[in-house]
Amino acid sequence: MNVLYPYRHYLLAIALFAFITIVSQVFKRELEMVNIVLIHLLPVIVIALRGSMRATAVVTTLSVALLALYIPPTLSFVVHDLIYLWSFAIFYVVGYIITLQARRIHLNSIKEILLNTLSHDLKTPLASIMGNATFLVETHTTDPAVRYKALSQIIESSRRMNRLISNLLDSARLQHSRSPLKKEWCDMEDLVAIALREFRKDAWFERLSCRFDADLPLFYGDAGLLVRLFVNLLDNALKYSDEDRPIGIDIKATAKELRIVFSNECPPIAERDLNNLFEKFYRAGNSADISGSGIGLSICQDIAAAHQGNIRAYNTPLGIAFEVTLPVLRHPEFFESEVA
Repeated sequence: MNVLYPYRHYLLAIALFAFITIVSQVFKRELEMVNIVLIHLLPVIVIALRGSMRATAVVTTLSVALLALYIPPTLSFVVHDLIYLWSFAIFYVVGYIITLQARRIHLNSIKEILLNTLSHDLKTPLASIMGNATFLVETHTTDPAVRYKALSQIIESSRRMNRLISNLLDSARLQHSRSPLKKEWCDMEDLVAIALREFRKDAWFERLSCRFDADLPLFYGDAGLLVRLFVNLLDNALKYSDEDRPIGIDIKATAKELRIVFSNECPPIAERDLNNLFEKFYRAGNSADISGSGIGLSICQDIAAAHQGNIRAYNTPLGIAFEVTLPVLRHPEFFESEVA
């Protein structure tokens, strides 16, 4: 089901085409040609609302092609009446206008959400940093425990700000088609260790269970983005599980793919939320009291896709798991031969 989810709009359009064709064939005599043309515009509108010009062009062309069932001479793309050519042109114009407006609405909503994210999610750690720094300066406390606590909060808040800013920059980078991946040979165990440095050791040290394949091979990918993938999945696991519950990281490799699973114990997530978790700025219904911008998992999906892989979420008997599958497009022996 998760595999088909990105194509749900196309599936809806196909279902509409099937329904429209059945209705038009059954009531061909009762419906005038103008009504048949109008109802064939419905799938175009549905897809155009996604804001994708390519998708709109494909569905509009298919809709126009299906009209060959009704416009004489039927089952032919030869059109004798000029009015039908104008109708076809109107299909494309309507689709283009709706797509353009949908894009503008989408961009405005993203700008508003981004502004809210920056004003809220950056303001909270910044206030913590300023508050603790002011406390240390003004009180001149010599109590090591008090100083350690204040400095720890400053460091943790700084890390939160760094994660948010890194996510925003990585998101912009992945959306920019001219920014290629900076691929290199990566040791997955080392990347996990780097990702763990983003968090307080006491937050994960006793909870983490890592299970890696023996002799895990090197993976050819963008090390910076893969670290960001691990950081976001760890951040998600730490936020959505109780402090004393375990977090698992499993990495298995075959000749064809690398499979990475992050799991944590928490209440199950509704199926509708599982399908939407990777949408940008989406927050699950049970996350109202948990801080976050709602872009971390979206970036995880973008990073997996940039490596020609995929990511999915599913409920387990004890909680939830996020599984990343990355195809192995290059093997270490090539690296060894280059070095030699």
